[in-house]
Amino acid sequence: MGVAEMAGVVRDANSKGDLDNAVKKQGSLVVVHFWASWCEPSKAMEPVFTQIAIETPNAQFFRVEAEEQSDISETYEVDAVPLFIWIKDGVVVDKMQGANAPELASKVAKWVKDTPAPFNEVKKEVPSAGVAVVGPAVSSQGETKANLAEAEKGRLHELVNSKKVMLFMKGSPEEPRCGFSRKVVNVLNDQGVEFGSFDILSDETVRQGMKTYANWPTFPQLYVEGELLGGCDIILEMNENGELKEVFAEKGLLPKETLETRLKNVINQSATMLFMKGTPDAPRCGFSTKVVNALKEEGIEFGSFNILEDEEVRQGLKTYSNWPTYPQLYYKGELLGGCDIILEMKASGELKSALTE
Repeated sequence: MGVAEMAGVVRDANSKGDLDNAVKKQGSLVVVHFWASWCEPSKAMEPVFTQIAIETPNAQFFRVEAEEQSDISETYEVDAVPLFIWIKDGVVVDKMQGANAPELASKVAKWVKDTPAPFNEVKKEVPSAGVAVVGPAVSSQGETKANLAEAEKGRLHELVNSKKVMLFMKGSPEEPRCGFSRKVVNVLNDQGVEFGSFDILSDETVRQGMKTYANWPTFPQLYVEGELLGGCDIILEMNENGELKEVFAEKGLLPKETLETRLKNVINQSATMLFMKGTPDAPRCGFSTKVVNALKEEGIEFGSFNILEDEEVRQGLKTYSNWPTYPQLYYKGELLGGCDIILEMKASGELKSALTE
């Protein structure tokens, strides 16, 4: 017996194929619970969903972990959990968002009746008490945008452009109300980017309007300077491959590096780092020449920085290290000393061992 044929029990859809095989059967009714491991309302609905499945052998019941099975979530436009959907003859005929056990039982009873409903004429309603009913087949993009009132488009445009980086999400950055929103917030915080946000759960008009405005059916949605960058999966991918940081850098949205941070980064460019006048091949002071020769004679590989080419580093490092002169030699981020100390360490045989610990 296949997964799709096992009515009366709740099955985990571990791939899109599991669910596709069930919904494509003629006359089939499939009820799906989209859930997440971190969502307490989802967990609370589990025993209810299981009991209803046991009592309803003429329907098929599936669970989908919304974040792990992102391809299924995208197909069914899941942007919050818990979400329950009813699929009949391959068509989504009903949805219910939220933990409402009586409503769940009532809807299951409604759709298991033998009399088919005109699925393509189901009236679209504004969600009430966590329940949302899907509407007729989606019209063309042009028709949909035409139906978005000019006043509403103006308001959405203002919201999108209210901050250079704007996130439309479930909840707030401090208290995200879905895992997808939480992940994008974490990425933005890690990037150190200042961003605004709008809780689409607080305004159903904005929630529905943004889907049309952006031609993007799910949330969160991230905008940069008024342009949609993408949803959760795209943002996570861009963050992983470095594209997101590049976008923020090109727009001048990354926080400016402090002098202290810059100095730390330069000091740690190499395990052994010499701040000198000139370069190892062309030193421009005798003290720098002596330290370069000492390192070369000991066979020590080292990086270098010409402080004559960067006055900010030249002056800043004096304060950072509390050492007023150059050259300065660092090992693993720590100051070893200037010319006199380095020459003394070489003479005593300490230099090589100190730089190879």
